[in-house]
Formats: sequence, C-alpha cells, structure tokens
Amino acid sequence: MSARFLNAALLAGIALLGQAGLARAADEPARAVRNYNLYCVQCHGVNRDGNGINSVSMAVKPRDHTDTKGMGDTPDETLFKAIKGGGLAVGKSVLMPKWDAVMDDEEIKEMVAYLRIVSKTTSK
Repeated sequence: MSARFLNAALLAGIALLGQAGLARAADEPARAVRNYNLYCVQCHGVNRDGNGINSVSMAVKPRDHTDTKGMGDTPDETLFKAIKGGGLAVGKSVLMPKWDAVMDDEEIKEMVAYLRIVSKTTSK
C-alpha cells in the first residue's frame, strides 16, 4: 500500500472518530431532555416553569427551572443532590422524589447541565 493511501485512510478514520464524538455530544442533551420529559414534566411542567399537571394539588409549588435568578443562585452540587437524593437531601420539599434509582450519576450530571440551558445560567 502506498503512503498516500495509508494517510487518506488514517484521516478518514480520524474524521469518523470526530463525528462519533459530535454525535455523542448531541445525544447527551437529547437524553437529558428525554429524562426531563419522562420524570420531571408532571410536576415542573412542559414549559419547565413549575406548572406541571401535578402542581395544582401540591402544597409546595415545584421549582421554576426557567427562573434565571433562583437557578443562578443554586450551585450545581445542590441541583445534583436534589435530583439524586430528592428534596430532603437539600433541605427542600419531601414532594421532590429521589431519582437515583432511575438515573445514574452521568444522567444526573447531564440533567444539571440541561437545567443550566433551560434557566440560561452557568455552572456554579
């Protein structure tokens, strides 16, 4: 085989790996959106504003994830703990369930990153 052919094959392989990495990065927010729609929408709402179908009968209104000020004041670690261990893990409502049995730590980290997008805030 010629050196030119090997170089072309190597470059093609590198390009494919790069595309796979981009596809994976694109899948991560999609997975967080899917998980939010599956587990969170009932309380936090399709608009992510705390007005889900279950919120009408709740004594404590679910968090408005579009609230830039409130979400911006909350560290990532606190959001992670609240999702993983429920509201009681961070001194909040018992109505916020633990999600550690259905989402692994990586999915919870992705959810925290997604909440930063929804709230238009940056990691803290």
